[in-house]
Amino acid sequence: MEYLKWSNQDRIATITIVRPPANALSQGLLRELSAVLDEIEPNRDIKVIVIHGEGRFFSAGADIKEFTTVSSSEGFANLGKYGQDLFDRMEKFPKPIIAAIHGAALGGGLELAMACHIRLIGEKTKLGLPELQLGLIPGFAGTQRLPKYVGVARAAEMLFTSEPITGLEAVQFGLANHAYPENEVLEQALKLAGKITKKSTGSLKATIQLLNYAKNEEFYEGSKKEAQLFGEIFVSPDAKEGIQAFIEKREPNFKGE
Repeated sequence: MEYLKWSNQDRIATITIVRPPANALSQGLLRELSAVLDEIEPNRDIKVIVIHGEGRFFSAGADIKEFTTVSSSEGFANLGKYGQDLFDRMEKFPKPIIAAIHGAALGGGLELAMACHIRLIGEKTKLGLPELQLGLIPGFAGTQRLPKYVGVARAAEMLFTSEPITGLEAVQFGLANHAYPENEVLEQALKLAGKITKKSTGSLKATIQLLNYAKNEEFYEGSKKEAQLFGEIFVSPDAKEGIQAFIEKREPNFKGE
């Protein structure tokens, strides 16, 4: 790994973006992220993922200099498709992913953060999609995810003006879950991840599936799937353990079966 490092502690995989000075998203970094997800997905010792950036920023965007190495419309389309497929995989990943965002998440950095299930952010952190300022548009599904969080009108304003919002505004607009002082974001993300690790693996996986139906506004299909998964989960060993623990007034000991 050249641009990422990761570790597993207490069933939490912490992925750190290490590409100074701005942690720009290059093709190589995206490929490394895909490879890390390949390792984490089958690992039964990992329940939750936290992604953050080393240094001043979470990620200040895509690697603009790298764009000069791509010469064709097809090449740029393929780059966009790769990023979209990777972020779509993250959104549907069977283990919760928390973005711990500090400094700035701009362009591709914000698109990466929006693909995570939960976003914790620094109060003064800058978030935006400034691509139009360069005569470009977002390429990793930013135009599609941002309106789902902040609404079409506010997304249009952010895109058309290229002006970022702060972490506090992101929470107000629904783009982030909680805002903290910059130096507390990672600590709070790990604390939240610790709470999630106590939940059953099957319940977490099923909930992620169902949330994606909701995000895509597929109420009828999502409700049908919820009923199906409710039945499957209810007869699982973890569900039986959870119910028994509730009756006995103790913490459940889920096995992930």
